[in-house]
Amino acid sequence: MRYSLRIRPISWLKSNAAEALQTLAESREPLVITQNGEARAVIQDVETYEETQETLALLKVLALGNREIEEGRVSPVGEVVERLRAHRKSPG
Repeated sequence: MRYSLRIRPISWLKSNAAEALQTLAESREPLVITQNGEARAVIQDVETYEETQETLALLKVLALGNREIEEGRVSPVGEVVERLRAHRKSPG
């Protein structure tokens, strides 16, 4: 995607808000909004935003897992399974 084709001044956004929302929903590509010739904001449709947030959350989980591996905070899978089974059987 070429962001240079998706740049609009804030005055355009003010005058064409409904069109902007329609375009975002159809294209699912973000719009870069400028003010005084400088990029100031990026707007995107809600569905794409939510997908991005889910992806970031998964990447964070992976990064945390990698850090634990690097720090040696790991357990053999057999031990983990045994602990889970024991926990499931315990009353409470």
